[in-house]
Amino acid sequence: MIRVNNQIEIADWELTESFTRSSGPGGQNVNKVSTAVELRFEAARSPNLPAQVKARLKRLAGRRWTQDGALVLFVQDTRSQARNREIARERLAELIKRACEKPKRRIATKPTYGSVKRRLAGKKARAEVKALRGKVNE
Repeated sequence: MIRVNNQIEIADWELTESFTRSSGPGGQNVNKVSTAVELRFEAARSPNLPAQVKARLKRLAGRRWTQDGALVLFVQDTRSQARNREIARERLAELIKRACEKPKRRIATKPTYGSVKRRLAGKKARAEVKALRGKVNE
């Protein structure tokens, strides 16, 4: 079981782990031991996640989100299968934690009168400089 926060806990039945051989250095060991972990979390069907969190999680996950609504994390950072499992679970918990944070609503503001005047004065000055670059009429 993964505890994300006080309200959200991910049960073990919602997670599927599969192990494959890692790429990269590791000597003879790399060809024998399956240390890379692929953690699959059925996020769309999870009863523990509210709808808003699922929507934000989908946006945060990007291409790690599959067509059928699963979140797939692939970890091959270390040579230890147990450590890679821990890292994958930590990353999942961190991703869900980030999805729980409500984004701050942006409040549209008007530019100040002075800033509008300064911008228009700058544009006028620039236009004059460019107008002076033209051909000279005699």
